[in-house]
Amino acid sequence: MPGPVVARGERVTFRTVEREDAEFRQRAATDPRLRYPLGMPTHFSGAEAESLVEQYDEGSDRLAYVVCLDDEDAPEGHPDEDDTTRIGLVHAYDVDTERAHLAYWLLPEYHGEGYGRESASLLVDLAFRTSSVHGVGAGAFAFNDASRGVLESLGFTQEYRHREAEFVDGAYRDFVEYGLLRREWAEE
Repeated sequence: MPGPVVARGERVTFRTVEREDAEFRQRAATDPRLRYPLGMPTHFSGAEAESLVEQYDEGSDRLAYVVCLDDEDAPEGHPDEDDTTRIGLVHAYDVDTERAHLAYWLLPEYHGEGYGRESASLLVDLAFRTSSVHGVGAGAFAFNDASRGVLESLGFTQEYRHREAEFVDGAYRDFVEYGLLRREWAEE
């Protein structure tokens, strides 16, 4: 069960990542529909997932949350205990520097419903409201049209492209880096 509520959007809720969420976190590395778009070349074990929660989700230089649908927003037949359905994870790394970096994923059954855009928007807003970062960066593989579309719809600008950056799912793939400055977010 994810931790206490930290922020609420129109349909999604951010809850703190707890060690009990390690198994949920592991899904990103085991489901090819998530693993390949995220550029994870290998699976990781449950123990490794627990270590990642400690190493990446509990750091003071980041915002890390489980994206949830609570109560009436949870689809029928899918709620976890306490009427909370975990649908993904969002992170903003390096919030104690000049430029934070955004990362996110949602379970495939929730793709195409607008939850990704709402989650990314809520996280960007939190990063700018709770830290002094000058900008937020994010990236996506060139083949990941949905993730790139989320970033572009929020006003992120493509800054550069790493050609054949990583070997993913049998081929070298381009990786696209985006950026959004605080003043650009304020203008939205």
